[in-house]
Amino acid sequence: MDTTNDATDETQDEAGEARSIRPEDQDPKLWRGSGWTARVIKNEDDDGWAVEMTCDGQSEPSLVGPWTMGRDKKNPKPLDASAFATLVKTANEVLARHVQQRRALLHRSVTTAVEGGARVRVDLDVVPDEDDPHAILTVHDAAGEVVARSRVPADFKLTTESARRWVQENAAER
Repeated sequence: MDTTNDATDETQDEAGEARSIRPEDQDPKLWRGSGWTARVIKNEDDDGWAVEMTCDGQSEPSLVGPWTMGRDKKNPKPLDASAFATLVKTANEVLARHVQQRRALLHRSVTTAVEGGARVRVDLDVVPDEDDPHAILTVHDAAGEVVARSRVPADFKLTTESARRWVQENAAER
């Protein structure tokens, strides 16, 4: 099994030795390397072609996009080292954006002023548990130290005002 370091046209063989991704070792419609498999497929929606990028170890492609027709206007253009490197870079960027988006959905943070004018940062981290969805609300002082942490409903709406109210209500309980 090939594992790869990055998108630099280099891969590791089973012994861990670095070797180049050689075009002559690749199929015109299927390239492997850099942790990815690029496969040119028939586009289901029209007469054209598409390319799918699947990360090693995954069953579903991370990226599917249109692929260029060859000179005969019937068959796909063969994959080459340059196109493969571009596809790997694009697929890695798509995965990075997906991780960033998922984090944005599960983590929110606001800063608010509390009684006496002190500023605190309030973080809401959603725990998407199927059986017990909830969130953790964490209050940090100006130095970044945790001053309060509590479990709240997963649908807690974190705004500057709701954070300020929550901090004031819970400060009275301490």
